[in-house]
Amino acid sequence: MAHKALILLLAAAGIICTVYFTTHPMKTNDHLIPDPIVRPATQAGRFYESDPALLSQEVDSLLALHGHATADDRVAAVIVPHAGYYFSGNVAASAYMSINPQKPYRRIFLIGPSHHVWLNGASVNTEADYYATPLGQIRVDHETAVHLTEADSVFTYNEKAHDREHCLEVQLPFLQRRWKEVPPIVPIIVSTNNYHTLQRISRVLKPYFNDENLFIISSDFSHYPSYKDAYQVDGKTAEAIMSGDVEQFITTLETNNRLGIRQLETSACGEFPIITLMLMLDHRYEVRHLLYQNSGDIDRHDPNRVVGYHSFAFLRNTQSDAQKQANMFSLSEEEKQLLKQLARESIATAFDSGAVESKPLCQRRPVLNQKCGAFVTLNKRGRLRGCIGHFGEDAPLYEMVSEMARAAAFEDPRFPPLRRDELEDIDIEISVLTPMRRIHSLEELELHRHGIYIRKGLRSGTFLPQVADEVNWTKEEFVGHCSRDKAGLGWDGWRDAELYVYEAIVF
Repeated sequence: MAHKALILLLAAAGIICTVYFTTHPMKTNDHLIPDPIVRPATQAGRFYESDPALLSQEVDSLLALHGHATADDRVAAVIVPHAGYYFSGNVAASAYMSINPQKPYRRIFLIGPSHHVWLNGASVNTEADYYATPLGQIRVDHETAVHLTEADSVFTYNEKAHDREHCLEVQLPFLQRRWKEVPPIVPIIVSTNNYHTLQRISRVLKPYFNDENLFIISSDFSHYPSYKDAYQVDGKTAEAIMSGDVEQFITTLETNNRLGIRQLETSACGEFPIITLMLMLDHRYEVRHLLYQNSGDIDRHDPNRVVGYHSFAFLRNTQSDAQKQANMFSLSEEEKQLLKQLARESIATAFDSGAVESKPLCQRRPVLNQKCGAFVTLNKRGRLRGCIGHFGEDAPLYEMVSEMARAAAFEDPRFPPLRRDELEDIDIEISVLTPMRRIHSLEELELHRHGIYIRKGLRSGTFLPQVADEVNWTKEEFVGHCSRDKAGLGWDGWRDAELYVYEAIVF
């Protein structure tokens, strides 16, 4: 019994050793045709059944426990555990049953932590063509994986991050039993405690965080506290995730760590993938807690040493809901002046290599703490002197304005860095952006009200709404110029690209 309990605990914590294999090219018609590279099922027989029939029965029985759940087309992401099915399969199944398998997701991003190597970044599997399980193979979206490594050096490929890693593999049989045909996957391992690096990762992934794709975040929660302490710690962590506030999540993990709870090694082993997800969130998403259990609920052999499991679903609001919230967003004249003052002081302090001082007046204003995109435009005697903006809704508005003001002054490649003696002649214009909304026809675009954002692959470009006030273009010309001059897609490149509109509060 002691040996059996040890094996179960190792499975609960995800401690395993496995072997990777390579493939060999085959010769056909005197030409070497390489076999597809298949990442093998290294955890079959450990975390889940190795026999296909038994595995199908195991997964189906877990999914059936949540047959009453309503699948929702709005699911953008889920957080699921990655322990052995004996321990966490029920919690994982609750997440998969919340997803509508009939929705035609283009691809599935699988993101989890590293249990074997430290990366100080993210590793995306650009080598494997398929991932295998006893139930068959799932195709890897190789093109997207490569695009990620080309977009930012924070994405690399490290074989050791994937060859023995269980946190992504254990999700695959659930996908295979839930979907008739599984969309291609993008396997990513995130391993860094550098917040700025996590921001870079999330910024590259943010364009893919749309209605076409599904994100699956793999994480267990408290490791090794007592049963009672696990419920306390995991409850606090769940509240932080439910808030949708990444800073509250990080603070909660730090607070949990300072509580002095015996044997608590971590509150979330997938802390970094979860932060990556939360950095991509904004007010358009509803966070729904689905289920919590810990290993002590399954096996009561040792209630003084357990592992916790949560499942969450992140639901994207409908366009009408998002539009309502965007319309509710407004700034008072006093708040606009506070932001303009902050932008000017941010530039001024940069000349002395100083940091921008904390602004209690900004911090106490709820609307200025909302996470919004913003552009800052500098004009000198009526002529453009710099303009930089950021769409990402990953920082409070007052911080975004401060950062973009400095960028417009010193980082716009079209102009030399601003000199101190020029600042007195600079007029500052700020454009606060409402949430972007996908459109499928130019009929949905309203000139002078909407800005346009065009994206295709790694290329993108935008025109702010006020551009239409400065020119006498038709809708087609407005979009055509943006496509050609900003996104580099050619005049008609917008026709098969993704189109988004947004509004701007300009002052």
